[in-house]
Formats: sequence, structure tokens, C-alpha cells
Amino acid sequence: MVEMNGKKLRDELLIGLREKIDKLDKQLGLAVIQVGNDEASNVYVRQKEKMANELGYKFIHKIFKDNVEQETLLKYIKKLNKDETIDGILVQMPLPKHLDSSIIQNTIDSYKDVDGLTFINAGRLVQGMPALVPCTPKGIVDLLDKYKIKIEGSQVVVIGRSVLVGKPIANLLTNRNASVTICHSKTRNIEIYTKNADIVIVAVGKAKYLKKETIKPGTVIIDVGINRVNGKLHGDVDYDNVSELASYITPVPGGVGPMTVYELMHNVYTAHYLRSKYVKNKK
Repeated sequence: MVEMNGKKLRDELLIGLREKIDKLDKQLGLAVIQVGNDEASNVYVRQKEKMANELGYKFIHKIFKDNVEQETLLKYIKKLNKDETIDGILVQMPLPKHLDSSIIQNTIDSYKDVDGLTFINAGRLVQGMPALVPCTPKGIVDLLDKYKIKIEGSQVVVIGRSVLVGKPIANLLTNRNASVTICHSKTRNIEIYTKNADIVIVAVGKAKYLKKETIKPGTVIIDVGINRVNGKLHGDVDYDNVSELASYITPVPGGVGPMTVYELMHNVYTAHYLRSKYVKNKK
């Protein structure tokens, strides 16, 4: 069994990203919008700010109160859309229930949508066009490529159908000629699918959900879950047991997680590139 080291790959890829950034004639900018003071969100934003600062990005962290009116939020996003010093805009999830996350996400300029959640970027991904892609799926693909895991022709099972992980990773791998099955809470007898899979990607938010009995020997296991149980972090995979059968497996922490923040920083660079190519040249 080989453990797939996301921290090591992140550090390797950051070297190449820094080289690209150093060749630009402008400072890249990232704006993160947060509503409320959720502690988990605070942790995630600090991670983003730390890496953004290390790369020399301009970083804006705008915090609104829990009771902010939606129109106030939309007005601020529209202001950032017009700001030439900002290349990427991200709205930190989750949002309070009185806010419509879909409307808010889709107010972001699609060429600044570094979370890859606008309808336009989702459509571009399905069509195999140049797009800003959600960060965790991008990190998964980079891990598979780093460890030379064959994607084309592979049977892949994705457990979870979220717009942030499940659906986009299915589209990314389909575009790479994998045969992808999406399973979810309504799928009957999931083990029928997982036992025939070459690669299983689990993103369900349930600690130790995937068991050894549900996979075949030699399966590649990608664990997207981060669950805190009794003060300890656990993935969606029963790591100790599943790792006995897996050929490759991502640990939690240290697997997919570190890649997600890197991919966000790379998306800021990609957003600048796409906007320069497809928007600025048409003005």
C-alpha cells in the first residue's frame, strides 16, 4: 500500500506556481467574503490568507455580520467584479439560511469564480471547455497524476453528489475517459459498485463510512472526508482496515486537504490567465 502524500505534492507544485507568478507584470488578488464568525470558517480563511501572503497575492478578507441583507452582499460582489486588482472572488460557506447561496455564487463574475461554482463554469466543465474548476476535485486529479494512477479506461466510483466535490470530480474524470458511477444516499447496495471499482472517491461526511468489506484488493482510495470525533480527525474511510487492501490511499489529515488550498491559489492564477485571454482581449 502506498500512502498518497498531499502535503509533499502541494509543496512541489507551489514551486512551479511561484515561477509562473514571478513572470507576471502585476500582483494577483484574491478576495474572500465571510458572513458571520463561524470558527471552522475562520480556520479555513486563515489557511487561505497564509498561503496567499506567501505567494505575494493581494488578499482581502471581508466579514459581514450574520444578519447582513442579501442585497448588501450582492452589491459588494459586483464591486469586486469591476475591481481590476482582484482576480479571484470566493464566498466562504456555509451561509446563514436567509441568504440564497445560488444567487450569491452566480453573481460572481465567472472569470473570477475561483470556487468554480457558477452555472457558467459548471457548464464549461461538462462541455470540456477551459473553466475554473472546484478546488478539491482538481487536487484529486493532481494526486492521481502524481502517483501515475491510470485514469483512462478505469472504473471509478464516486460516493457523494455535491456540487463542490462529487459532481465536478465525476465530470473531470469522465473528460479523462474514465467510466464513472456516482453513488449517494439513495443508492441501493453500494458495495455492488465499489467492489468492481478501480478507484473509489468518498465524499459523504461520515467518519469511517467506507469499510474493507466493500472494496476489492488493489483499489485506489481517495478520502475527501474530514470528520472530528472525540477531538480527533477521521476521514470517510476506515483507514486502518481499508489500507490493508488498497494499493494507494489518501490519509486524513495530509491527503486531499493540503491540495485544496493549493488549488485555490492556482485557480487565482488561472482566473487571471483566462480573463486576460477571453475578456480583456475583447474589450
